[in-house]
Amino acid sequence: MESAAHRPTWKILLAFAIIYFVWGSTFLAIRVGVREVPPLLLAAIRFVIAGLVLFLWSLARGERSPTARQWRSISLLAVLIFGVDYGLLFWAEQRVPSGIAAVVMAIIPAFMTISEIVVLKTQKLTARLAAALTIGFAGVAVLMSRTILVSHSLNLGRASTNTPIDTLGAIALIVASLSWSIGSALTRKLSLPSSKVMSSGAQMLTGGIFLAIAAAALGEFPKFHPANVSREAWFALAYLIVAGSIIAFTAYVWLIHHESPTKVGTYAYVNPIVAVILGYFLGGESLGLRTILGALLILVSVIVITTTPKPSASPS
Repeated sequence: MESAAHRPTWKILLAFAIIYFVWGSTFLAIRVGVREVPPLLLAAIRFVIAGLVLFLWSLARGERSPTARQWRSISLLAVLIFGVDYGLLFWAEQRVPSGIAAVVMAIIPAFMTISEIVVLKTQKLTARLAAALTIGFAGVAVLMSRTILVSHSLNLGRASTNTPIDTLGAIALIVASLSWSIGSALTRKLSLPSSKVMSSGAQMLTGGIFLAIAAAALGEFPKFHPANVSREAWFALAYLIVAGSIIAFTAYVWLIHHESPTKVGTYAYVNPIVAVILGYFLGGESLGLRTILGALLILVSVIVITTTPKPSASPS
């Protein structure tokens, strides 16, 4: 690890800005893309290209290709993280505003904590964590509730609604979050390449192939007519590939090696804020008090969970 003297402040700030704002903006880019390109096919194109670039880059840098055992682990994670998680996210954004999708996906740390308590047994259920988990799931309940809790919204002249989010879309996002959490927990158990770039590139590439197979099985290819896709949608796809997957991931890996995981993990509660703001100002999405209340509850939950110290290992 480089010493502090060899880590220019501008590089650290730039890397944080990238994972905060680029990853936060990808939700709106997905929303733009799925308006014209079938969702699973759009996700497949993104991850096949981005994964291939990272995979070939790793090989060019002298990294070893994964072993047969590692490819099996990679395939399992690719299904959980890219096939299920991203596949459902892209599908759900046909039905759910991008800002709301980001807020619901922010519940991932809660599912990861539950997996650490129940499956990995590396965390204990304390009163602090129990309260945080309750608050987080209460936030999701507010977003999905059909009870009119609030009646005002910040519409500034646009059509606005305080209706709950689409039920199927919300369920898809919750399942996606759960799948990501399971995949993240399994990364600690499975045999994977030591290089994070090689591992993630292989997972993206494999996940993209699985998404393409799923898109074909669901008949998405005949619905895709490149000539009819607007420049806006093509730009959204290019942005997801280059900025969202390649640049942001590289910044994330660099930060992991130079800053504490706690600091780097703050992207989990900055991304939803960025996504909601961009969805409101650039995507024409309404911002009702229901959305604000649900988002605040979920973000409070995430902050508490991510700042809760891990229990120290017991002396042997």
